[in-house]
Amino acid sequence: MTLPASGVLFTPSWHAELELGYARFDNTTRPVQRRHKGPLRVQKHLYAEGPEVCQHIIVHPPGGIAGGDRLDISASVERDAWAQITSPGAAKWYRAAGPAYQQLKLKVAAGATLEWLPQETIIFSAAQAELSTGIDLEGDARLFYWDVVALGRPASGERFDLGHFQAQLDIRRDGQLLWHERQRIVGADGLLDSPIGLDGQPVFATLLVTGEIDSELLERCRSLSHDVRGDLTQLPGLLVARCLASEALLARGWLIELWKLLRPVLLGREALPPRIWNT
Repeated sequence: MTLPASGVLFTPSWHAELELGYARFDNTTRPVQRRHKGPLRVQKHLYAEGPEVCQHIIVHPPGGIAGGDRLDISASVERDAWAQITSPGAAKWYRAAGPAYQQLKLKVAAGATLEWLPQETIIFSAAQAELSTGIDLEGDARLFYWDVVALGRPASGERFDLGHFQAQLDIRRDGQLLWHERQRIVGADGLLDSPIGLDGQPVFATLLVTGEIDSELLERCRSLSHDVRGDLTQLPGLLVARCLASEALLARGWLIELWKLLRPVLLGREALPPRIWNT
């Protein structure tokens, strides 16, 4: 094989787009928009809980995200509709010579509900992952959102010694900022082991759900028995939960248990885990 003069192999990048939309017809939520470009898809919509809740599973056929790749995902849930969006497995960000990007835009109309419940994101050492998420809520729109991030591959003995992970999350209700967060973690940074940072734990997770709960339920959530370091904070109109863990499976298990406790109270439906989470 002849290398280019620079000695660097050319690696093509992917630009993928996915645009989803949901609307309510009588007592059924139906997909009304499903446009894709490049390697992003959704599987056939499911009604595991009945017609009110439309479940979609986002699939990224390449199986991983490399330098130069860009994923643009948007979803809009119209008035009184209910969409639940998840993924079939972990999103993997591979080591790369340059950054890769993901932009997520979610919009939820008044009376509508969106559950954004993907499986974990694994950031390989030497990856350069840059994620941006913007969520717009209108009126009394409801949101249940989580993310799980694993830095490196601890099961393979890989620490996050090179590269970077950065993420921005903005949630607005009627244009007013409800939540703003920025993260940037650089490989081998002292923050990875600092007690005021990740304290040696390679996995961190965040759950955000609109609404407020009473002190009794808050204590039930805090008393869950799991091998994670987690806690919850009730803010005006927004409940925040965070944890540190030694592996993604533990963090995701904690989030699911919280979802089972919180969903009936804040969303009015019992929690029925999607079957894809068990595969």
